Amino acid sequence: MQKRVIVVGGGLAGLAAAVAIADAGVPVLLLESRPRLGGRASSFVDQKTGELIDNCQHVAMGCCTNLHDFCRRLGLDDLLRTESSLTFIGPEGQQSRFAAGLLPAPLHLAGAFAKLRFLTWGEKLSLARALNALARDTTAADQSFADWLRAHGQTERLMERFWSVVLVSALSETLDRIDVAYARKVFVDGFMTHRDGWTVQIPQAPLDELYGSRVTHWLQARGGAVRLQSGAAELTAENGHVRSVRLRSGDEITADEFVLAVPCERVAGLVPESLQSDTTVTSLSRLEAAPISSVHLWFDREITKLPHAVLVGRLSQWLFNRHRILKRGSGHESYEYQVVISASRMLAGDAREDTIAKVVAELADIWPDVSEARLQHARVVTEHRAVFSVTPGAERLRPGQQSPIPNLQFAGDWTRTGWPATMEGAVRSGYLAAENVLERLGQPRRILCDDLPCSRWSQWLLGLTTSGASGVRRPA
Repeated sequence: MQKRVIVVGGGLAGLAAAVAIADAGVPVLLLESRPRLGGRASSFVDQKTGELIDNCQHVAMGCCTNLHDFCRRLGLDDLLRTESSLTFIGPEGQQSRFAAGLLPAPLHLAGAFAKLRFLTWGEKLSLARALNALARDTTAADQSFADWLRAHGQTERLMERFWSVVLVSALSETLDRIDVAYARKVFVDGFMTHRDGWTVQIPQAPLDELYGSRVTHWLQARGGAVRLQSGAAELTAENGHVRSVRLRSGDEITADEFVLAVPCERVAGLVPESLQSDTTVTSLSRLEAAPISSVHLWFDREITKLPHAVLVGRLSQWLFNRHRILKRGSGHESYEYQVVISASRMLAGDAREDTIAKVVAELADIWPDVSEARLQHARVVTEHRAVFSVTPGAERLRPGQQSPIPNLQFAGDWTRTGWPATMEGAVRSGYLAAENVLERLGQPRRILCDDLPCSRWSQWLLGLTTSGASGVRRPA
C-alpha cells in the first residue's frame, strides 16, 4: 500500500516540500488555512482598483539556487526577469548605475562600487577594506554587525549610505540588530563568490500567479491534492508518532508522514502535547520578528521610466514601477508603484496618511513629475511578522527539519537552513524536509541544490572555499 504524506501550510516552504515529494511519485496532500497559496509571498485584490497586488514586492538573487530550481520544476522560469543592473539614487538625488564588469568574481563589481556617486573615494577605499575583512572573518558570530563595522573603521555616514541600504533590504533589520554571520552571508554569497550571485530576479506577474493556481494544477497532475481554507487545529500522536491532523472544521485526516510548514509562532499550538515542552519548540518563542511595510501608490501618469530604484538615506528604501515590471504598456489611466520599507518599526503608531505623505514627498524630491501627478489611490500594507529577526544568537534558536517525532518534519525559513529568512531559505527548508520524508519512505534522493561555485579568483584573493561562500552547506 502506497504511503501518504500531509504537508500543513501552503507558504513557500510547504510548497517546496510538497513539490519535491510529489516529484518523487509520492501522493501528497497540501493543507492551507487561507483561500490562497503562497503565505507571505502572496497577493490580494485591491477593492478600489480591482487589481491583484502583492503584499510586498519580492525579489530573488542569482545566488538563490534552490528557489530557481523550484521555479524550474513548476515551469515558472518565464515569469522571472533577471536584471543586469541596479540604479541607486543618493541622498542628493544623484543616480549611480550598478552593474558587473568583465572581470571574474570577486573583481566583477569593482567598477560598480567605484561609480557609486554618493560615496567619497575615501569611503570607497574604506568599504573595500571592510569587505575584504568580512570575507576572511569566517568565525564572527553572536556579535552586532554595527559593532563589527565600527571595529573595522566604518563611519556612521558610510554605514547609513551603504551597509544599511543593502542589509536592511536583504534582512529587514537594522545594523545594530543583525548578527555579523548573517551580514557576511549576504555579502559573500551575493557579491563575492560568483559573477551572477548579485543579480536580481523580479517576478513579472503577481505572486498569486506564481505560487497559486499553477502549483495546484502541477500537484494535481502528479496525484497530489490541495485543500484551501483547511486550517489545522492540532496534530494527534499515537505510540510516539504523529497519527493525524485535526482540522478546525473537525475533520481528521490520517497519513504516514507529516511536514509542518507554518509560521514559527504557530508550531507550539499544533504539535502533539508530548512535543510542546521540547526545547526545539520552546526556543521558537525567543525568535523575534521583524516587520516589512509596502506603500502602494497609483498615479495618473508615469513618474519615472525606471523599472526599479534603490533609494539611499530615506524612509523609502526601494521603488518598484509595477506598471513597467508587469509590462502593461502605455495609454493607461493609472500607474502603480510600490515603495518597500523593511524593518519598518519606525512606522508603528504613524497614521496611514502620514506615511503616504512622507513617501510621496520623498519621491517628489527625486522625480519632479510626482508634484504634477495626481495621486489616485494609496494604501499601506504591513506584515508585522514578515521574517524572523536575525539578531545575534538567533541561529542557535532555529531547529533542524527533523523534529523529535520520527514522522514529523519542520519546514519554514525559521528552520536551520544556513540562510536568513528569505524565499531561498524557505525553499531550502522544504527541500530538506522532503529529503527526510523520502528517506524514511525508502526513496532516498538528493534534492537540495548546490550553491553557485566559488570562482578561483575568490578562493585565491579572499580565501573563500569551494564548499560555499559562508561555509554552510547541509544543516545538521
